[in-house]
Amino acid sequence: PRQSIITRKQTTTLQAAKMKVTAILVALAAGASAFQPAVTGRQARAVVYSEPELGKGGMADTRDPEPFVNENDPRQSISEAPSFEEYLKQRAAEGN
Repeated sequence: PRQSIITRKQTTTLQAAKMKVTAILVALAAGASAFQPAVTGRQARAVVYSEPELGKGGMADTRDPEPFVNENDPRQSISEAPSFEEYLKQRAAEGN
């Protein structure tokens, strides 16, 4: 029986092939991880505001504004809102 003898050139070629396969596998793994969302250590937090922020025009944003008349710029004036009953009557009169 003849024993197989691996020459130095064959060993070098085999090592080079293994390195190329390893490099390809690493590149595939890195490419696949690029499509996964980044992991962040942040948790959702509830934000509580104690004061209203100033909106456009320098006026505070509110949900239930008081009537306000700005004599310098009438566009910034806030007219008095109708009551809920008045709103329902107006809506019924319009047929909506």
